[in-house]
Amino acid sequence: MKMKLVKAAALALCGTLALSVGTLQAQEQEAKSLDELLGFIKKGQVNEARENREREQRFARNKANQAAELKRAEEERARQEALSTQLENTYEENELLVAEKQKQLKERLGTLAELFGHLTSAAGDLATNVELSLVSSQYPDREVFLEDLIKKMSQSSKLPTIEEIERVWYELNREMVESGKVVSFDAEVSRPDGEKVAQRVTRVGTFNVVSEDGKYLTYVPEKGSLEELARQPSGPYQGWAADLANSADGMHRFGIDPTGPSGGSFLAAIINSPTLVERWHQGGYVGYAITAVGAFAFLLAIWRLLALTSIGARVKSQLKNDKANENNPLGRVLKIHEDNPTMDPDTLELKLSEGILKETPKLESGLTILKIISAVAPLMGLLGTVTGMIITFQAITIFGAGDPKAMAGGISSALVTTVLGLLVAIPTVLLHTIVNGRAQRIIHTLNEQTTGIIAEHTESRS
Repeated sequence: MKMKLVKAAALALCGTLALSVGTLQAQEQEAKSLDELLGFIKKGQVNEARENREREQRFARNKANQAAELKRAEEERARQEALSTQLENTYEENELLVAEKQKQLKERLGTLAELFGHLTSAAGDLATNVELSLVSSQYPDREVFLEDLIKKMSQSSKLPTIEEIERVWYELNREMVESGKVVSFDAEVSRPDGEKVAQRVTRVGTFNVVSEDGKYLTYVPEKGSLEELARQPSGPYQGWAADLANSADGMHRFGIDPTGPSGGSFLAAIINSPTLVERWHQGGYVGYAITAVGAFAFLLAIWRLLALTSIGARVKSQLKNDKANENNPLGRVLKIHEDNPTMDPDTLELKLSEGILKETPKLESGLTILKIISAVAPLMGLLGTVTGMIITFQAITIFGAGDPKAMAGGISSALVTTVLGLLVAIPTVLLHTIVNGRAQRIIHTLNEQTTGIIAEHTESRS
C-alpha cells in the first residue's frame, strides 16, 4: 500500500513538472523509475536556465539597438527639417522668378495678347460650328485640332505657331466654301435597324445629306456618323433627293431644310406631320364606319348613274321609233297603247298612269339611300368627335394639362371623324342631285309622251 502511494505521488509530481517545463514535454521517453525521473527533471532545469540567459542577452542587445535607432531617427528628422527650410526658400524664390517672367512675357507680347485672345475666341466659335456642321461628315476630326489649340493657348506657357494660326484661317474659309457646294462622297450610314452600310451620299451645303436611294440622313456629332432618319418626309421629297444623288450635273428640284442641322425644325415638322393614311387611322372605328358608308354611297351613285344613262339613251332611241320597244320604260308605256287601240280615253289614261307608276320606283331606286347617307354621315362624324373629346378630357384629368401638344394632338384626332363625315356627305349630296336629275328627266319624258298619246287618242275618238 505504501509503495502505491509513493508511485502516485511520483506520477503527480511528474505531471506538474511536465506542464511547467517545456523541454521535459519534448521528451518522448517515459520514466521507468524515480531515479530516471529525477534525471529528467535535472536536465530540464539546466535547459531552462540556458534559455533564460539567452533571452536576457537578446534583450540587452535590443536595448542597445533601440538607442542607436532613436539617435538615427533624430538625426534624420533634423536633416528633413533643414531640407524643408531649403525647399521653402527655393519655392519663394521661384514664385518671385515666375512673377518676374510673367511680367516680362506680358511686356514682350504687347498687342499679341489681344490677338491671341481673338484667336482663342474665333477658334472656340469655329469648334462649336464645326462639331455640328454637316461638313464634318466629309472631313471628320477638325474640332480635335481646334480644341487642342484652345487648350494650348489657355495654358499661357506655349504660343501658337504660324502653321496653327494659318490652319484656323483655312478651316474658317473651308467651312464657308463647303457651305455653298453640293458634293458626293462615300460614307458609312447606319440604318434604323442598326445595320451599317457603305453608301454614296450627297451633301447639300450645310443643310441636308441624302443617300443614293433618296433617304434623308442626319449627322450625329457625338458618334461622328451619318444615320438614316427612321421616319422620312412624305410626298415627292425622297424622289427629288434620289434624282439629285444619282445625277452628275444640271439643275434639280430638291426639298432643302433652311433651318439646317443645328435646328432642323422645318424638316422635323414635315416628318412629324401625319400622312393622309395616318390621319384616316386617327379616326378609329367611327372613321372606318364612315369610310365604309361613303364607299358604299359612291359605288351606289356610280351604279345608278350608269344605269340611268343607259336607260336615257334607250328612251331617246325610242322617241325616234314609232313602234314600241320593251327594252326601255317609254317603250313599255307605249306598248299599253298599242295593245289597247280602241280603249276609251279615261281608261287609257288610267292604264298609262299605272304604267308610269310601275316604272318610277325602278328609276328612283337608290336615291333614298343616298339621301339618308348624306344626312347620316355628318352625324357619324359628330359622334366620333364627341367620343374623341371625351377620351381627350379623360386623359387630361389623369395626366393634367401641362403638355399643350398632347391636348392639341388629341383634339386634332377627335376632329378627324368630323372631316371624314363632311367628306362623305358633300360628294353624296352632289351625286344624289345628279342621279335624281337623270331619273326625273326620264320620268318627265314618260309623262310628256303619255299626255301626248292621250291627246291623240281623244282626238281620234272624236
